[in-house]
Amino acid sequence: MCGITGVFDIREQRTPERERLHRMNESQHHRGPDEGDLHIEPGVGFGHRRLSVIDIATGQQPIFNDDKSVALVFNGEVYNYLELMDELRGHGYVFRTKSDSEAIVRAWEHWGEDCVHHLRGMFAFMVHDRRRDCLFMARDRMGVKPLHYAVTDDGWLLFGSELKSIVAHGGLRQEIDPRAIEAYFALGYVPDPWTIYKHAKKLAPGHRLLVKRGQPVGEPQRYWDVKFTLDAKISEAEAAEEMRRRLSESVKLRLKAEVPLGAFLSGGVDSSAVVAAMAQLDSQPVNTCSIGFDDPKFNETEFAKMVADRYKTNHRVEVVGSDDFGLVDTLAHLYDEPYADSSAIPTYRVCELARKHVTVALSGDGGDETFGGYRRYKMHMMEERMRSAFPLAVRRGVFAPLAKLYPKADWAPRVFRAKTTFQAIARSSVDAYFNTMGLVRDPMREQLFSSKLKRELQGWNAVEIFHDHARRAGTDDPLALIQYIDLHTYLPGDINTKVDRASMAHSLEVREPLMDHPLVEWAATLPSSLKLRGQEGKYFFKKAMEPMLPHDVLYRPKMGFSVPLARWLRGPLREATRNALQRGALAQTGWFEPSTITRMLDQHERGALDHSQPLWVLLMFDAFLRNAGLGDAAQRAGH
Repeated sequence: MCGITGVFDIREQRTPERERLHRMNESQHHRGPDEGDLHIEPGVGFGHRRLSVIDIATGQQPIFNDDKSVALVFNGEVYNYLELMDELRGHGYVFRTKSDSEAIVRAWEHWGEDCVHHLRGMFAFMVHDRRRDCLFMARDRMGVKPLHYAVTDDGWLLFGSELKSIVAHGGLRQEIDPRAIEAYFALGYVPDPWTIYKHAKKLAPGHRLLVKRGQPVGEPQRYWDVKFTLDAKISEAEAAEEMRRRLSESVKLRLKAEVPLGAFLSGGVDSSAVVAAMAQLDSQPVNTCSIGFDDPKFNETEFAKMVADRYKTNHRVEVVGSDDFGLVDTLAHLYDEPYADSSAIPTYRVCELARKHVTVALSGDGGDETFGGYRRYKMHMMEERMRSAFPLAVRRGVFAPLAKLYPKADWAPRVFRAKTTFQAIARSSVDAYFNTMGLVRDPMREQLFSSKLKRELQGWNAVEIFHDHARRAGTDDPLALIQYIDLHTYLPGDINTKVDRASMAHSLEVREPLMDHPLVEWAATLPSSLKLRGQEGKYFFKKAMEPMLPHDVLYRPKMGFSVPLARWLRGPLREATRNALQRGALAQTGWFEPSTITRMLDQHERGALDHSQPLWVLLMFDAFLRNAGLGDAAQRAGH
């Protein structure tokens, strides 16, 4: 696990400035505190920070082929590297190390761009091939590991694991993209392939990009996508048995390490399943860790303890105060762009705890998207049954007016919110799901955004992101469609971003067995009725885990990694929030209506309405601006 960065001259063969490259590399020191090195030659420069996990003695990077015509920097783990080495030895290649990095170098030599099809794992890497005079970059299928890139006005292609490394170069114009603002306020993160800056991008999951010197930088090419065929002829019992086998295989692949290894154990189904599989594969007790909260409404540690006791793990728990809100500026620095998932706070804390005892931790991330576990899936399918009963024109004519008549009831469980339900029924399936995922929904953004920002957006709405993915989904099954959207938006943009930055802030490697791409591909062949049955999400997955986990862990209500935002913003964060939103960097941009912000603050503070989500989104945007030194962001938007 590492941080990678570098530059490539797309026009000529100018020699990179060592000082700039060093600055870029050191900005990511936290990602790899064990070792660091630079490689510079005419036209290209690579930087690498290493967290040593596999082949500690000889796995240093950048790594080269025999005549040094091919150089690689790589972040992640290729779990099938031993099998890949054996295959390449059969083609005559000789290996000098035992590292997965060298396996990628040889795979590039043998297969070129198609090397990505032979890699199983989480990765982001860059290859420079001097003979072909090109640069090649690729990112893993599920978007576990990040990769950012940008082209400067003077012809340098910059890249880095984190956006801060590109900014550290000094050549990036930090003009904020209005569409990224719209997407962030709608979703709480800036989705791939955008960044908050107009002139920088993320390489999207399952994509690769070949850059040839002297030619324009083209668009990345998609090399993988999940296909929801839903056509597997399989019984419930067979699906459960196959699930256990595939989980065991995926976990086993992720137990290779030369450093202490453990797992997160939240008390939820997914992390508990991973720990159970680990315990059955290793005779030594599994190292597990949990974060608890002193507020019982947010505390899952009793369920984690059930699993820890059953498998006799080396279990460690730390209790975090329910007023653990002191990380706002820390998070802004870690994420480099606006990021509003408040569960980043407990995620940061559990990574902090884990790193005290292990260097590698397995997690249960990805299970909800792959197996249909989110509560919102159940609600969406209930609404979908109602939508399917009437044509869209009828629904818009009947249910949209009803939605306007009913009062807003944020305090009630969603199933009892008639206004929200009527709004959902009046929309198309994709529009309704976008509204479900919205942190600041369309009517609120309409009031919140200034006329200046609306002019810059020219009518563009972030719902188009969901429609673009829906057009590629290749399925009209309502559950599969929203799973596909989540796998391309929420999972890489929110979940994977959160875990990568929080873990690497503590130099901790996190591995995700439930995002193993063969497992995801197989699950996509299963009928949706095996994933969501009645009100039971992850139906077949839970059935598969019944022999391995306590009933109360499998079938209790889903809690999630939540923090008490509403109370914070009415109490200890009240004054800081008001100062930031009314007099801070955000207020200077001209992008937001001051009167709307004041009304939201007043209504929330007196308990009239719960505006905790939009206020947190605003607060984290302000924190981003301050961290990036962009108090004059309006001027940096190109005006």
